[in-house]
Parts: sequence; C-alpha cells; structure tokens
Amino acid sequence: MPVSLNGVMLVKKTIRHIKRTLAAAICAGLIPMAVAADTPLGTWLTPPDANGIVAHIEAQPCGAAACGVIARTYDSQGRPVQTPNLGVRVFWDMTPAGAGVWTGRAFVPAHNRSYTGTMKVRGNRMTVRGCLGPVCQSQVWARVN
Repeated sequence: MPVSLNGVMLVKKTIRHIKRTLAAAICAGLIPMAVAADTPLGTWLTPPDANGIVAHIEAQPCGAAACGVIARTYDSQGRPVQTPNLGVRVFWDMTPAGAGVWTGRAFVPAHNRSYTGTMKVRGNRMTVRGCLGPVCQSQVWARVN
C-alpha cells in the first residue's frame, strides 16, 4: 500500500514534536536537580573546633539570600552538648555569585567577629571561606540532609 507524501510529512512532524517534548521534559527534570545540588540550603556538619565540638548549621532562605544558624552541637563522642553558640547566626546575606558560589557575610564565634564570606557548594561538600582584608580561612562542611 503506497504512503502519501502528506502522511510521511505528518509522521516526521509528529516525531519531531515528540523529540522536542521529550527533550524539554528531560531538561525540566535535570535543571532543578542541578540547582538543588549547588544550593547551600539544608543542614551542614562543621569540622571539630578546638574543643572537639562539631555543629549542625541549618541554612535557610532569607528573602533572596541564604542565612545559617548553629542548630545543634555535639561533643567528640557524638553526644549533644549545650553551648553558648546555639542559635547564633553564622552567615547571612549570602547571594548567588556563580555556579555553586554564594557570597555575603560570615560570623566566626571563636573570633567573635564577622567577615566577608564565600561558600562554594559542590555536591555534598561546601567550602566556607571568610576573609578580613588579605587574611582568609576556610573550612569544608559536609551536607547532612
């Protein structure tokens, strides 16, 4: 049975439409995953301080920026401990500055001082860097959730 030229054109047009729709659906699913992977939002585990205490930092949206507070602290054995730093805001006004990079202000309780801060998120790791003039210090935090 012969196929008309109009029928062939209709099939090709339908296939193109399906391909475009499928490509859009795939992109729509992948783009939010990529954005979510590069966000500082969530809970982060800090390295131990001079006393062996680690903290969970909860990062949440603050308008168009991100802010983080010390939500929980644990001793070297993993037991919850009460410290005067619970509830202290450790970063604020963090706004996107590139792929997985956020800039704003950071507070270091051990120094009782705020600094210009940068956070670089790569998957489940975030490098947090604070600078006062030319002097900078960094930590790597691990995503808890």
